[in-house]
Amino acid sequence: MYEAHFGLNEPPFSITPDPRFLFLTRGHRDALAYLHYGIEERKGFLVLCGEVGVGKTLVIRTLLGQLSNDVESAIVMNARLNFRQLLYLALVDFGLTPPGRSKVELLLCLQEFLLRLRDRRGNAVLIVDEAQNLTEEALEDFRLLSNLEAANTKLVQIVLVGQPELRRLLSLPSLRQLRQRIPGIFDLPRLSHDAMAGYVDFRLSVAGEGKAAGLFTEEALDEIGLRSDGIPRLINQVCDRALLVAYAKGADRVRREHVREAAEELEIGRAGAPPISPFQYGARGAP
Repeated sequence: MYEAHFGLNEPPFSITPDPRFLFLTRGHRDALAYLHYGIEERKGFLVLCGEVGVGKTLVIRTLLGQLSNDVESAIVMNARLNFRQLLYLALVDFGLTPPGRSKVELLLCLQEFLLRLRDRRGNAVLIVDEAQNLTEEALEDFRLLSNLEAANTKLVQIVLVGQPELRRLLSLPSLRQLRQRIPGIFDLPRLSHDAMAGYVDFRLSVAGEGKAAGLFTEEALDEIGLRSDGIPRLINQVCDRALLVAYAKGADRVRREHVREAAEELEIGRAGAPPISPFQYGARGAP
């Protein structure tokens, strides 16, 4: 609705995870480097954690687009299913047709696929999103799944992606064998204020082919930082509504009052909130 008014070709703040809009802060670059390294070195298990809306799914979508052609990937989104159901969905996403639905049949199908892939020097990645919802039993099954190896090389790399609760889940004594197999857990940070301002301008630049820089005033960006707490999803929601408010008022730029009105309509944040400490929302998120 407001795109033509502000010289934009498409909505710049859609919450759909589109890799074109990935703003590479240091945190995002480090997350991708961690995942690439773990997959290429066949570490077996990798874990990416972060608050709701911080951009984990976008990082994963970007990763999938960067993997080499010899890497087969599968992603399962509903971690509330049991292990057998998750394994079935993974096999289907790998492009396989399991001969049956029993756990043994599914495991044999996966093993045969991985051995064929090994023979042509390929690799396999299985990503489980919202992994904080996995049961301890399912996590233990995934640990056993990682035992599939040949000549000391892991045949499948398992990436667990989830909210901070996932870290606490993996610290349970009953899962200590799994935790010992994970070469560190990467926490994706919130955006610092400077990174947040760069994030807003970057998305505007992508959507407007460089023609919409500086569309938000400095005061508007300060208000977005206060309201969003450095969470990209909240930044997107506030910015999208603020653009609509500014458009409805016939403004040529988005100002603090437009952001306040937008945030209040969305019930995001509160006016006059104290500035967020860089230690609270991500010095690591700075570009």
